[in-house]
Amino acid sequence: MDATAESGPSHPYWPRNLVIPNYVANDRSMAEILVFLFSVSGVFLLVTWMITARLSTWRRLAVCWFAVCGFIHSVIEGWFSLYYDLIPGDQSFLSQLWKEYSKGDSRYVIADNFTVCMETVTACLWGPFSFWAVVAFLTNKPYRFVLQLILSLGQLYGAVLYFFTEHREDYSHSELGHPIYFWFYFVFLNFLWIVIPLALIMDAWRQLTAAQRHKDGTKKSKKQ
Repeated sequence: MDATAESGPSHPYWPRNLVIPNYVANDRSMAEILVFLFSVSGVFLLVTWMITARLSTWRRLAVCWFAVCGFIHSVIEGWFSLYYDLIPGDQSFLSQLWKEYSKGDSRYVIADNFTVCMETVTACLWGPFSFWAVVAFLTNKPYRFVLQLILSLGQLYGAVLYFFTEHREDYSHSELGHPIYFWFYFVFLNFLWIVIPLALIMDAWRQLTAAQRHKDGTKKSKKQ
């Protein structure tokens, strides 16, 4: 019998019989990778919070969310959309970040068609839209809530498809129930893109409805 077969798979991903050509294990720890991710996200949050002092607390939090989304969509997911076929054997930092995250969803380390398409759309559309939304709110553009609605709908749609496609595959690309890889990486981190966009969609709905109601009232007043 082949020695490799006897010793089991040479990777940490699920399903355990997954074949990943050219796979090279990370030489950076989970702690290093997560500290980088949350530190950079924290810097984006802090800087955005500081430059939005004139806005309400709720609006500042929303703009901070857009700033962090801009970083994640454009840089991290942008990396995946460009180098998805090289990530298994690559040791650059962002490739190692994706190999770490893939412990919660191995579709990323095998360049699954859905994840490649979804992440490419996310990087090309929602990354720039996120930064555009930040600028729009900082400069009080009249279309800022339209941007918020479009961006949040796109994020929500992508997140729903992300979970639903994996549900149809019986959550086979992660160690079901694992506290870090399944519940934190796969469920919690992605569920944020359902809860927060939903709240922002409702907020944009209220803002746009109020604006339209005011516009309709102005028209009626002029006719009288």
